[in-house]
Amino acid sequence: MSIDTEFVLQGQKVLLKLFTESDIDDSYISWLNDQDVVRFSNQRFVSHDRTSSLAYLASFVDTDNLFISIRRSSDLRQVGTMTAYISRHHGTVDVGIMIGDKSVWGLGYGRDSWSTLTDWLLKRDDIRKLTAGTLACNYGMIKVMERSGMHYEAMRKEQEIINRQAVGIIYYAKFSIS
Repeated sequence: MSIDTEFVLQGQKVLLKLFTESDIDDSYISWLNDQDVVRFSNQRFVSHDRTSSLAYLASFVDTDNLFISIRRSSDLRQVGTMTAYISRHHGTVDVGIMIGDKSVWGLGYGRDSWSTLTDWLLKRDDIRKLTAGTLACNYGMIKVMERSGMHYEAMRKEQEIINRQAVGIIYYAKFSIS
C-alpha cells in the first residue's frame, strides 16, 4: 500500500493528515509526558523528547502503517494523533488514538477522528477487519469503539497494572461490509 504524502481526511470537526517531523513540537512532546494523557498507555513508563519522537516517526517509514495528526478543522491546531497498523497479508488493521490536547477532551474530537479514519479504512478493498484494544477501565475509549459500530471480541484478564490494580485489556473488532 502506498499513501500519498498529501493524504487528508476531513471529518465533521477534524482534519486528519499524515504526521510529519514538523508536527513534533513542544505541545506534542508535552502530551507524551503528561501522566493524565498517557494514563492508560504504556507510554506512561517512558520519558519522551524530540529524539524519541523522531525515532517513533521513523518507524513508520517504508511500512504500510499510518501515523496521523489530528487537527481541529476550525484552526488546524493539532489536538492528537492516531495510528493504523496494517497487515496487508491478512487484510487487518489495528487502530489507536491519543487526544493529547486536554482542552478538547469530551467535545467529540476523538469520536469524530475515530469514525473518520475507521470508516475510510473499512471502505478500502484490502482491509477486511479493523481491531482495537484498551484497558477495561478506559471507559471513554470503550464508548468510542462501541459508538463506531465495533463489537467486543475478547479480553486478556488482569493483563496490566493500573494504580496497583490488575486490569484486563479488552479487544473490539469490526468487519468491512464487502
